[in-house]
Amino acid sequence: MEIIRFADICPEPWRNGGGVTRELSSHPKAASAQDGAWDWRVSIADVSKAGEFSTFPGMDRVITIIDGELLLLTVDGAEHPLEKYRPFRFSGEAASSATLPTGNVRDLNVIARTGAFKGYTSIVEISKKRAHPVFEGQLAVLLEGKATVAPGAAVEEQTAEEALSDAAPGAGEPIELSRYDTVVGSDTRSPEISGRGFVAVISIDQVEPSHT
Repeated sequence: MEIIRFADICPEPWRNGGGVTRELSSHPKAASAQDGAWDWRVSIADVSKAGEFSTFPGMDRVITIIDGELLLLTVDGAEHPLEKYRPFRFSGEAASSATLPTGNVRDLNVIARTGAFKGYTSIVEISKKRAHPVFEGQLAVLLEGKATVAPGAAVEEQTAEEALSDAAPGAGEPIELSRYDTVVGSDTRSPEISGRGFVAVISIDQVEPSHT
């Protein structure tokens, strides 16, 4: 079970000085977060000053305000008021800029290469009574509240080594999550989040090539 701890991620300052970005995950992992060599990236940004956003040619973007009240995003001349927990999709090639009418905001960004991957963001309320699974190709970010994550039920295809690891003392114990910690999905033993609060579930789907 993989957990990306937000506190361990170093912030990367924007070139224009308007904020900082913390990369949660990207593919391929060897690609630099600065040169856009990745095919998709999930990150959290702190926006502290109005100004232009970087362009990402050949990419599709989904931005979600996760802290703060409002971001006014202008995309190719059209203004879009972005409220908390309402994902907004736009082209990475578009000329975009933002203003902060109610103060600083923090946003969740999902950027994927058009035609290769498609990114989606859903805001989900979690409960103690029903655990929320995180499947392969998904990331779940704790936005607010208190939550724990535990390994899901084992699948029949499990190897002997995996079964032995699962049988180890404490292997199935719930692990406490801090705010903005990210749980990585799995196809063999899907992690399950429970508690009270909200999580952002990010799905990265590979796009099937079209046949003409």
